[in-house]
Amino acid sequence: MVLSFIFGSVLGIVRYSKIPYLSKIIGFIIDVIRNLPLLLIIFFVYFGLPAFGFKPDTIPAAILAMTVFESMMIAEIIRSGIMAVDIGQMEASRAMGMTFTQAMWHVVLPQAYKKMIPALVSQFISLIKDTSLATIIVVPELMQHGQVVYGQDPNYIIPVFVAMALMYFVVCYALSLLSKYIDHRMA
Repeated sequence: MVLSFIFGSVLGIVRYSKIPYLSKIIGFIIDVIRNLPLLLIIFFVYFGLPAFGFKPDTIPAAILAMTVFESMMIAEIIRSGIMAVDIGQMEASRAMGMTFTQAMWHVVLPQAYKKMIPALVSQFISLIKDTSLATIIVVPELMQHGQVVYGQDPNYIIPVFVAMALMYFVVCYALSLLSKYIDHRMA
């Protein structure tokens, strides 16, 4: 989450900034990756990158794939959040003598992040649930551990699935409650 938030913020700001050529190239890459399934990206990182001489272990491969995918999703949330801030805020900041970077950092981004909280939390909840996809490359995460347990005795399959569902629910619901609390405090 932290890595994808950092990279997504940078990419979203660059895409918004309309830097000649760079913004368009980044926009194209964001659009391509956002429209691919995460499972395909996980497969590419784990099975495809070795063809280019880079062979990540399972956990770094899953982290890299999810960071790339989520960064692109967050970049679009950041870009749209910045666009939701009235353009007059940037113009007024620039008229007061601030550089683009100062205006973005001190005026626009604080307002934009406040507007983005629900979308960002929703994306982070999706990321938490998407970690189950990493089981496909044998990353030892919750789903993989559940498979080990019910693989020992098939009678445990329903209780294991119920326990896993409860664990995902508790984490995701806690994150959504935190989002509501932050949103309420910033209102």
